[in-house]
Amino acid sequence: MTSKTVRNPAVAGMFYPAEPVRLRATVEQYLHSAERSGSVPKAIIAPHAGYVYSGPIAASAYARLVPAADIIKRVVLLGPAHRVPFQGLALPSCQSFMTPLGPVPVDQEAVAKIAQLPQVLMMDDAHVAEHSLEVQLPFLQVVLSEFALVPLAVGEASPVEVGEVLECLWGGAETLIVISSDLSHYYDYETARRMDSTTSQAIEQLRPEDIKYEQACGRIPINGLLHVARKRGLIAKTIDLRNSGDTAGSRDQVVGYGAYIFE
Repeated sequence: MTSKTVRNPAVAGMFYPAEPVRLRATVEQYLHSAERSGSVPKAIIAPHAGYVYSGPIAASAYARLVPAADIIKRVVLLGPAHRVPFQGLALPSCQSFMTPLGPVPVDQEAVAKIAQLPQVLMMDDAHVAEHSLEVQLPFLQVVLSEFALVPLAVGEASPVEVGEVLECLWGGAETLIVISSDLSHYYDYETARRMDSTTSQAIEQLRPEDIKYEQACGRIPINGLLHVARKRGLIAKTIDLRNSGDTAGSRDQVVGYGAYIFE
């Protein structure tokens, strides 16, 4: 973060193209190849690896939002904090998140609303180098017309604590919940497929208690969403489940990627 008002990209040119025209074309190509049928979800889970690995899987979730491009005005985005350990959910102090496609404004009214919760803190350090939120933004910028962002890096927290934040900002059709998470990490191809299938079953059955440390790096925000989805009677569906051995890597050690929608 180079100023108090803007959080600048940390992984542009590494996880995704830094050149705006190329970035937009890349995202549009992934979206064009994805299935768009079905109703618009209230919440999605999408992966956050480099686009060459997980972009097609993420696109399968984001493509479902196209019919609501002019309806969704607020995105509540939660992703795991990979680099800085802390308790709770961390907000940044900035006014916007910058990507090669331009700035995304932070919803200051929503930030003020949840900042009153004891599990929510202001912590710029949790956001400066974190990729889990950043890689979702170009997809949102290409799919949606105009929106404001509520960016939350998630440290150690219970499903109830995460769920309270989501409930506070749940809103209506104007609000989308996005959880950023990869699945299993660095197992061989067949082991990863078995593990990720088990994780997908737990997500579809809305069972946060069945998702453990090694199954998803974003298990904490996922489990918070599942906690709320169970209370609200949402239906979760797996719409894509692959790993890096299917997209752009070897099959010796793979990372799992799943795309899920909640209706």
